[in-house]
Amino acid sequence: MEDNKSASAIPQDEADSDDRTAKLKRKDYERKLKKLHIELVKLQEWVRHEGKKICVVFEGRDGAGKGGTIKAITARVSPRVFRVVALPAPTEREKSQMYIQRYLPHLPAGGEIVIFDRSWYNRAGVERVMDFCSEKQVDRFLRIVPAVEKAIIDSGVILIKYWLEVSPDEQTRRLEARIDDGRKIWKLSNMDLKSYTRWDDYTRARDDMFAATDTAWAPWYIARSDDKRRARLNIIEHLLGQIPYTEVKHEKVKLPKRHISEPKKGSAYPFKFIPET
Repeated sequence: MEDNKSASAIPQDEADSDDRTAKLKRKDYERKLKKLHIELVKLQEWVRHEGKKICVVFEGRDGAGKGGTIKAITARVSPRVFRVVALPAPTEREKSQMYIQRYLPHLPAGGEIVIFDRSWYNRAGVERVMDFCSEKQVDRFLRIVPAVEKAIIDSGVILIKYWLEVSPDEQTRRLEARIDDGRKIWKLSNMDLKSYTRWDDYTRARDDMFAATDTAWAPWYIARSDDKRRARLNIIEHLLGQIPYTEVKHEKVKLPKRHISEPKKGSAYPFKFIPET
């Protein structure tokens, strides 16, 4: 395995600033995230009002923090507008289809923001590294996907692609943390364990994918994610900056008056209250 300095093959600044390397404190994170959540709601209302279509793709190594970032984005917005798509392994029928076919029905309609937690880029990543497809199939995918994405964008979709990059040491720490945590053990599959041994293969696959699909119309944006909180804030702020949304004006909500009768002494209905432990 390569040493940590060169393992990712993504250039690092010679001297990171203290601001970027210091872990972001929870209080500061939550204060900044609250402001960004307000902006995400403004984005939501603009997308709904204007009938816009936005598609956000999240890719990255295992343990890079894709799921946590997506949860941070969607925590305060409507699931009817922000849809998260995380497809399982393809069925036998889907394996016989054109590769990208099973992803197309999930693309956004007007007034929707679709977030892919892994996407059609599985072919260039995990499927390639784990030998689920041939090199010929990978080469064909890398040739045609820029044209497919151009067609998606020409149909009116705003397509934004993120790659979350985590260092080898931090990836190890996060995967080890899942072993004894009953809340996270479901995140550690046999596939993750096999993938863990193939860091260099994933690096080469990632770089080939960037070389073929980092286009002018659908570029890749890379986020360092060793500090999860900082990465989430950076990604949300960047995402908001990629979309020319404006605030949709609403009349200030005022609750109407209502009448509440005096409560009766009791009710004959046998309500089934849950235990208050």
